[in-house]
Formats: sequence, C-alpha cells, structure tokens
Amino acid sequence: MTDIEIRRHPPGGDISDFLDAARVVFADDPNWIPPLNILQKDQLSPKSPFFEHAEVMFFTARRGGELVGRISAQIDREHLRRYGDDVGFFGFFDTVDDVDVAAALLGAANQWLKQRNMKRLRGPISLSINQEVGLLVEGFSTPPTVMMPHSRSYQGAIYEKLGLEKAKDLFAWRWDVAPGLPPRALRAHSEMKRLGVTFREVDLTTEIEELVAIQDDAWKDNWGHVSMTPAEAKQLRRDLSLIIDPAIAIVADIDGELAGMAIAIPNLNEIIRDFSGKLTPTNVAKLLWRLKVDHAKSARLALLGIKGEYRKQKKYMPLALAMISEIARRGYQHGYEWSELSWTVEDNGPVHALIKMAGGYMYKRYRVYERDVV
Repeated sequence: MTDIEIRRHPPGGDISDFLDAARVVFADDPNWIPPLNILQKDQLSPKSPFFEHAEVMFFTARRGGELVGRISAQIDREHLRRYGDDVGFFGFFDTVDDVDVAAALLGAANQWLKQRNMKRLRGPISLSINQEVGLLVEGFSTPPTVMMPHSRSYQGAIYEKLGLEKAKDLFAWRWDVAPGLPPRALRAHSEMKRLGVTFREVDLTTEIEELVAIQDDAWKDNWGHVSMTPAEAKQLRRDLSLIIDPAIAIVADIDGELAGMAIAIPNLNEIIRDFSGKLTPTNVAKLLWRLKVDHAKSARLALLGIKGEYRKQKKYMPLALAMISEIARRGYQHGYEWSELSWTVEDNGPVHALIKMAGGYMYKRYRVYERDVV
C-alpha cells in the first residue's frame, strides 16, 4: 500500500480530481451516466444548504500518479441532533478493483471522523440521507435513474473485506406504464374519486414547505430519516423546478385541503446520457428540447406521502395507491413507458405491498454499510 497516495480536497477548493476519479472507476461501465458537473459542483459546494449543518472532507487516491479512487467523509449535525449516536458518514466511495486502494481511502475517512469523536461510520451516503444513498448490490444491468447511485459489481466484496457490515438494504421498484390499471389500483382510484378526492398538478412556488412537511411526517419513523431544513426545502424547490413535468407531479385535495402528494420527475439520466457530464451550448439546447418537447420516456417517483390526519382515517387508506394510479394514468397519456419508485427501506412491508398492488416489482437493491471507527 506504500505506493498509494491519499490527497485531501477541502470543500470550496479544487475538487476536479474528486470528480474525475469517478470517470476512471466507471470508464468501461456502459451503465454509468456521468452526472452534470455543474450540478455536482453545486452539491459539493460549501454554499449548498447541507453545509450549514455539516462538516465535510473529500479524499482521492493515486497510485503511480494515476487517479484510482475517491471517498468523502462527513458529519451531519442534524443527524446527531436527532439520534445522538456518534455516527459519521462516508460517501462517493468509488475505487478501482483493488482492496488496498479502498482500505487507504476508508482509512483516511475513518481517521478524519475519529479526530471528530465519531464512534461509528456509515455509508455510502453522498452526502446526506436526502441525497444519494447506498451501494448497488443487485441490478447492475440497467442505468440508475435521476438522483440514484450506481456502483461497480466488485465493490460490495471490497466493502466486506474492509470489515464493513450491512446496516440496511434499500429497494428501488419499477413499474411499466400500461393503458389499464391493476384491479386493486383501479378500485382504489375509483373509491377515492367517490369520496370526493381530487387530483391536480402541484404548485412548487407556494406548496414546497407543505410538501416537505408531509414527506417528513410520513417518513419520520423510517430508518435514518433526517428532516430537511428550510434552506434545503428551498433548494429542493429550485432543483425540481428545473426538470419537473406537471403532468406527473400531483397532489390530492380533500375538501379543498392538500392531503397527499406523489411527485414524479422525468428521468434526467435518460436525457443527459450522451452529455459526458458537460453542459455545452449544444447540450443545453438538447436538454431543453428533451425536457420540454421530446421528453424522457422514464421517470422516478421520488416523493410520496399523506398527511397524518388522513392516514389515520380508514376510509382514506387507499389514497396512496390511488395517487400512484393517477400518476400511472397521466404518465401513459403523456408518453411515459416506465417509472421507478425509490427508495424504500427493506423492512417497510406495508409500502412494499402497496407498490405491488400498483403493479411494481423490485429491480434494484442498494446496501448501506457500517462499522466501528477504529
């Protein structure tokens, strides 16, 4: 391991090597889609609202002068405030197929977290639980959807050699859009309509805070959940506004009050696959055309939730299934062919049953690992 050099890249400095390391690791992987550099730089910038409650360091590894991997280490004070568990995180842990390289990088992250009195390290979480989470362990044959990670198939074995153990599995579900709905989904949709539930397009300008509050309440008991701050909610609104298709981003109203939401977004990865991560003038023109005219054929259902007061009423139990069905109906009318619903925690049986009723099936599995800080 003596020829492996670990370099630090503080946020706000030059992180070009950190970004380029992914291109090395995934160079021959046909299913990796380079993220847009401009968006990733925003995510990793100290100006990002995540940094208002977090401390972060980036590391890269070189062997023989060549980039061979990367990792981030971060402490999320919002996580610590909620759980008080002295857990720090690692993310963006991508390496060539070499356990020594991975050990050197994880060792650097471990030491950085140890110096800040963390007792456990967990990841990959890049950078927060509300961003990209998990190492892909099943489903390598297809590209990831927007804001979902991708991994090399050898990385799980490397993680385990480093003493990392499974903390939790996360599922990504796929459903194929069809003219009709599965019988139970159709019944749920009809029943909600009979009760006077109406579906409409979301208004991000005025409703983002309420949407985030619904999501927070609906998922507050999920493993690892951390609430978005108001600044992060505003950032989410800006990000969604760039790519949202109103046809597949809906809310449900009951007696004129917003009761639930199902927000799907066009699969940006499908649109930018040939951009090599760069927004050149030509690519900007392609992006606008593909978003607004010749739109994506796939989407990702990323936000789903119902206000607690309605979740507690038996008659509204089918509302979540009805919202998914409404999106499927609208998606078919607007030319979408399939959608991903992600992610869900492995032990969330009720939600998994709901997705299956809507015709979904699990097609990717992600794993979060952890171990003691040593």
